[in-house]
Amino acid sequence: MQRILVIDDDPAITSVLKRGLSYQGFIVDTASSGEQGMAIARERYPDLVILDIMMPGIDGLEVLKRLRASDPLLPVLFLSGKDAPFDQVAGLEQGADDYVVKPFTFEVLAARVRALLRRQEADRPPVLRFSDLSLDTETRQAARGDRVIDLTKTEYDLLRQFLEHPRRVLPKEFLMERVWGFDFEGNTNVLETYVKQLRQKLEADGEARLIHTLRGIGYVLRED
Repeated sequence: MQRILVIDDDPAITSVLKRGLSYQGFIVDTASSGEQGMAIARERYPDLVILDIMMPGIDGLEVLKRLRASDPLLPVLFLSGKDAPFDQVAGLEQGADDYVVKPFTFEVLAARVRALLRRQEADRPPVLRFSDLSLDTETRQAARGDRVIDLTKTEYDLLRQFLEHPRRVLPKEFLMERVWGFDFEGNTNVLETYVKQLRQKLEADGEARLIHTLRGIGYVLRED
């Protein structure tokens, strides 16, 4: 399930979007300020952000700038009451992927959300790379340099999450949700077991460790 983060200081809008997008099968987080939205994005990485521009504290333009710094490919849709053509052009030139003016029709907004997510998937490179590690998402084949690595389905799904979020700390809950498809509330032994298996395969010929543990938090894909 794809996760959408809605950042808007109007509770009526966040309520409508949370209810409507949840009904369409998305996981929806909401925030009433830029600061809160950034905190949520760090904990539970979204697949797409719906972002108001005019907010107290950190405004939408600054939030967009910070989101882009950590993830240049994250789809961001501005939802704003600023309806002048100049404002829309400015928002898009700042890096937003789409711009919807308030008041809006939910069905149109939802269609644009789905279109952005489809475009993001289409733009994703077929081979993900980090250091000497590669993963072909079409053949599901991994490699360290020229050494081919056979992966189970779960190992592939786990490694793909690391390669899609390099150098970012991935909480255990995030990985459980993305790989196993649910919000995990028990112990994380199953995740730890698969990370151990994945490391053994990636380091079988004495290669340097790339998946590192951050105790009490999660894991990160980075070079030593």
